[in-house]
Amino acid sequence: MVSEKKCLECGDKIKGRSDKKFCSDQCRIAYNNRLNSDETNLVRNINNALRKNRRILQSLNPTGKTKVHREKLTEHGFDFNLFTSLYTTKEGATYHYCYEQGYLQTDKDWFLLVIKQEKKYPH
Repeated sequence: MVSEKKCLECGDKIKGRSDKKFCSDQCRIAYNNRLNSDETNLVRNINNALRKNRRILQSLNPTGKTKVHREKLTEHGFDFNLFTSLYTTKEGATYHYCYEQGYLQTDKDWFLLVIKQEKKYPH
């Protein structure tokens, strides 16, 4: 005897293919929206702040390599505590990145803004 499959979203009986998980497109969409939504305001706020940092770096670095004063970053609302990755060179310099937009503190109050270069690999 085959057990009756139930929709993962609403619990209704599923008709059709044996590998179906949802009774309708609406249930599939609702389930995935719930699954993929930010679980807390904290996560949503951090993601928004990271995107804001990225936009600030991008706007202040139109040429791909620019030196800016700390004051310029802070007046735009840049949050130095939030970044997505670090890269430390062989010489010990540490770049902070917000996605592909990065910065290196060169002096007490000066920063070099850069864009992470993607490594190109031969096919």
